[in-house]
Parts: sequence; structure tokens; C-alpha cells
Amino acid sequence: MGTDKRYDGYDSYSYLDAGTDYEDIPLADEHAGEPYEVPLSEAEEARAEDVAAENTVVSFHEHAFSFPADIAADINDYVRRGRCPMPYESLANSPLDAVFDFHLDGLSYVHSKNGWQWEDIVSDVGMRACDVMHSDYAFRAEGVDDFERAREEGKLAVVPALESAAMIENDLDRIEILYGMGVRLMGITYTRSNALGVGGRDIHERDGGLTGFGAEAVERMQKVGMAVSTSHASPQTTLDACAVAEKPVFDTHTLTTGAPGGSTEDEIYEAVADTGGVIAVASSSTIDGIDTFFQHFDYLLDLVGPDHVAFGPDVLYGDHRELLRVLVGPDFALPEELQGLEYVKGLENPTEAWNNIVRRLVADGHDDETIEKVLGGNLERVLEEVWD
Repeated sequence: MGTDKRYDGYDSYSYLDAGTDYEDIPLADEHAGEPYEVPLSEAEEARAEDVAAENTVVSFHEHAFSFPADIAADINDYVRRGRCPMPYESLANSPLDAVFDFHLDGLSYVHSKNGWQWEDIVSDVGMRACDVMHSDYAFRAEGVDDFERAREEGKLAVVPALESAAMIENDLDRIEILYGMGVRLMGITYTRSNALGVGGRDIHERDGGLTGFGAEAVERMQKVGMAVSTSHASPQTTLDACAVAEKPVFDTHTLTTGAPGGSTEDEIYEAVADTGGVIAVASSSTIDGIDTFFQHFDYLLDLVGPDHVAFGPDVLYGDHRELLRVLVGPDFALPEELQGLEYVKGLENPTEAWNNIVRRLVADGHDDETIEKVLGGNLERVLEEVWD
């Protein structure tokens, strides 16, 4: 799949001289583990090719760039050099027409110690934009029409997105500045609390939910035409955001309590769906592979229906589990049932993940209408309303 993509041969940041203009850090291979392809019959192979060619394929959440080969040794220098290379050729070997790229996010300490500062985000978003603008294959998307343009022209539409609004601090006008920089989706919180609300891993005696300023920020984002994500927000923050929103809201990457490795309760998904929004299934270090990933997909499909489900694997090019070990430190531990598994089977990077998502939808016998919706149709329909 992806053979019809018109990759132009451009290598990320090749307009500069690595080692002279910026530090040259060895990057990871495409696969951190053993490659895996969902097996298909000859007839299913043909259908998978048709599905990839005929439908607009949109990933709602990725970090679509290459990480260092030696994460433990090089991650700090890699982040601070401010340049995260996108492997355009690898992306062209997937069926993706559009990808929501979430930049460094929690690793955004380009200029500060802990990240998420305004200067960190501006640097990260601006540097990535410069690189994408040098490619003829990839381009920055500003609206839903760009998804269709990418499919028709064999290109990749890159949508700048952020997982937290922490960097706006107490200034609503920064939402407009970020929109002007190309950001088209932003989360309320990223696990830790900020001025907008309580983070998903920051609940102590009670969940305080969305703040008054957070409600104003949701309103401003929707007035501007920026999509609102509740991923990583606390349950009450999510419920509050859904209650105050006048347009659909989104959960760009999640795992349900209805399947192994998940953590989010049904009422959260139902609240997002009730706004008219879309919920995307994530990969994670807490699952073993694509079989479990599709258990979460099937659960969501039954819970909220095919009009509200999409995919946001949230993967990268590099060793995801090693990255988590470095970031979390000694407290990082896989669930007992995953001990000894060093990678997520069939979902190790955006290329492998998206080829396998298409193949698994075909293997599981989903009908054409459902496949069209979950691969990108739902996102196109709802974003058309939100971005208007």
C-alpha cells in the first residue's frame, strides 16, 4: 500500500548541512521490533488495495517523526536541537492521506527545563512547518478540502496539532496566534493540570474539572475554528468541556475499559459522541498488538456507533517503549501480561500501523460504508462543521 504516493525524494531538513548547521544525531530504524503484516487471502488483498485507494485515510493522532537510535543517550540533545525529522518516504509507504501531527508535546523542552512553555511550542511548530514547506510530497493542511486534495494528488496533508493548551497560560489571544501558525486542533490538558482544567493523571481528593477560564478557552477555540480535544483530561474536565461546547469535541486517542489495557469509562465516550464528536482508538504500551487494538475499536463501534469512531494510533518511528522508560524512569513497568514484550505487534510505527489497520478492517469483514467512515469520513464530516 502507499505505492501510488508521489514521494519527491526530499529528506527532512536536507536544505541544511547536518553536523554543520545543526547537530547530527543517528536516528532509529523504521522498526523497533519484528515487522508484522495482517495476513489476508488473495481476494482480501485485492479489496485492501481498493479500500486504500478509494477512501480518504486520516490518522487523528501521531508523532510522525523519527526518534534517536539511542534514546537514553541522545533524547535530550535531540529535543534541544529543535529539529525532528519526518521520514517522508516511510510515510509515503502507508495509505495515509492526512495525519494530525502532535509534535514533541510532553517532550517540548526545546528551550526550557520542563517544556510546554510558549517559546518551546512556537519553536517546535515553526521548525516543523519550515521542513514540511520544503517538501513537494507533504504540505500543511488548513481545511478538510486539503485531505481530498492529498488523496487525489498522491500527497500527504499534515495537520499541526497540540495535546495541551498549557502554553496559552492566561491569555486567550494565544489561541488565535496558534491558529495563525497553522494549529488546527488542541487538547485541554496533557495529564497534568493547567489553567484550563484538571489533567487525567492529576486527580487528588477530587476532580475539579474544567475551570472558568477553561470554559472561555473552549469557546474561543470553537469561535476561531480550532478543534477541541479532551484526550488526557480528567473525567470531569471532559464532561464539563462537552457540556459547554457549542460544536463537536474530540478524543484523538484512547483505550476503553471494555477491552484489555484500557482506562476510560463509557460515560466519557458517550458525552463526546453526544456533542457530535469523534473518538479515535490509540495504540499504547499497555496493549500487546493489533488484535487488542481492534478489541478496543470493536467495543467503541458497539458503544457509540460507526459515525463517531476513527483511529489515532499515537505511534512514532523509534522504540516507543524505550522512550517511555526514559521519560517515566524507575517507575515505568509494563502490566504483568506484557512483561517480555518489547514492542506492540503490528503497530510499531505509522507506516506499519496504517497498512495493518486497512488490512484488519478487510479481514474482519467490515462493510464499505463503515470502513469509509472510520478511515476518515467521520473526521471529514465533523471537522467540516468545526473548522467552518
